[in-house]
Amino acid sequence: MSGSPGGTTPTTWETPRLAHLTSWDADWAGLRVVVAGLGASGFSAADTLIELGAVVVVVDAGRTPANEAKADTLRIVGARDVLLGAGHATTLPLVDGEQPDLVVTSPGWPPTQPLLAEAASAGIPIWGDVELAWRVRIREGRPTAEWLTITGTNGKTTTVGLTESMLIAAGKRAIAAGNVGTPILDVIRDPQGYDVLAVELSSFQLHWAHSIEPLASVCLNIAEDHVDWHGSYEAYLAAKASVYERTKIACIYNVEQRETETMVEDAEVMEGCRAVGFTTGMPSISMMGVVEDLLVDRAFIEQRKDSAAELASVSELGEVVPRHLVANALAAAALVRAAGVPATAVRDGIRAFQPGDHRIQVVANEDGVLWINDSKATNPHAASASLASFSSVVWIAGGLSKGVSYEDLVRDHAGRLRAVVLLGEDPSPLQGALARHAPDVPVSLPPTAHTGRGRDAGSSDPVTGDALMQWAVAEAARLAQDGDTVLMAPAAASMDQFSSYAHRGAAFMAAVHARGGQGTTAKES
Repeated sequence: MSGSPGGTTPTTWETPRLAHLTSWDADWAGLRVVVAGLGASGFSAADTLIELGAVVVVVDAGRTPANEAKADTLRIVGARDVLLGAGHATTLPLVDGEQPDLVVTSPGWPPTQPLLAEAASAGIPIWGDVELAWRVRIREGRPTAEWLTITGTNGKTTTVGLTESMLIAAGKRAIAAGNVGTPILDVIRDPQGYDVLAVELSSFQLHWAHSIEPLASVCLNIAEDHVDWHGSYEAYLAAKASVYERTKIACIYNVEQRETETMVEDAEVMEGCRAVGFTTGMPSISMMGVVEDLLVDRAFIEQRKDSAAELASVSELGEVVPRHLVANALAAAALVRAAGVPATAVRDGIRAFQPGDHRIQVVANEDGVLWINDSKATNPHAASASLASFSSVVWIAGGLSKGVSYEDLVRDHAGRLRAVVLLGEDPSPLQGALARHAPDVPVSLPPTAHTGRGRDAGSSDPVTGDALMQWAVAEAARLAQDGDTVLMAPAAASMDQFSSYAHRGAAFMAAVHARGGQGTTAKES
């Protein structure tokens, strides 16, 4: 971890003209920009650039009714053109007959996408919407918010929500933005402005962000994920590590995962920036941690050598408090303490926080069986944290694997598995790991697996969605015994059989409740 001066040096993502575009009031007029993607972030980027006076052409492969409606709106407000359809997404378009000065891409578009690859080959800078938001955050007559940036393989959304809640409890005008909630550019354009932004950043967004200077930053954890997008685990790791670059006050790292500390050590940060760890165990100096049942701070107090400041009790986080939720709360506390938030506001923010659905969510507790929805556990690392929270589990798992390995996950938790109910059009990755590392655990295969990948007997369509989940819940109910937890933590993406992880979680909850008695619902945690 070494100090460096502020400012940026022109690189492959910047040209001499772009180097001067560092505020809303800079001269954006006439800048030729291609916006790649017409999702929420792409629409917001195009709308912002048009307002700034840029000449904008928007491209998206999908010619859907929603995209057609967005295209009509953008044309009305001044887009030069909106090109919809698969053919348009493979070639970099001209803007007013000339090459664009800049491409602003939606985060889901990988560097290998043909249009982006063509732009890179031509030396045209590529930004994401987060980079654009950083460039326009300074605007005359409005406050300029500090940024607290949050990434990690898992726990980002919970941590950013806790951070927002703590900031608000301290009387700050604050909001969670980025990869969660409101698009970052819509937040930047808010007429009142904000004091602090809690910015969730995916590895995709970090890949396309180049000059952010956060007040404080954190990588919560790191595990293999999104290898298909980044091309390798090393590239994914590098994208996550970039969250620490140019941090001003504090780089927050996970004491229990050495890789995050190494990221901090290697980062080029602002002079005077500190490294602050968080741990679910006893904290050392310059760390946040747990003493008995209390979250404590030994980093942001004067007498940190021989004392700690009490922040909150673990029980205030909810009825079911898994270890990773404690870690998320400590990371959020470190971020806001770096921003000057008092200890009392950390406690008040935890008390006021309402966790989102599908994250270690108690669905029912009946006949001695606890039913938990953790559909947000879309990779092995997240599922491991869930499994570690319970001692005897009927595990509902599987889906779109994204090319990851399940060997460590199954080997580490084989001893707590009562049975496994598999989802997924192709359950073989998990099925194979279970056969190797938990051969005595009963495994129920989905109806889609009996006649080949994704096909039910006598049908040309895969068994998906609600019907599949009803089968899975019925199987889990048959296998579960008194004292067990039925845990739906898939360790995989949902898109092979559900529209989203939220759809998957909602289907699970509906199937549990449809079984008859709904049991006792509890506070989400």
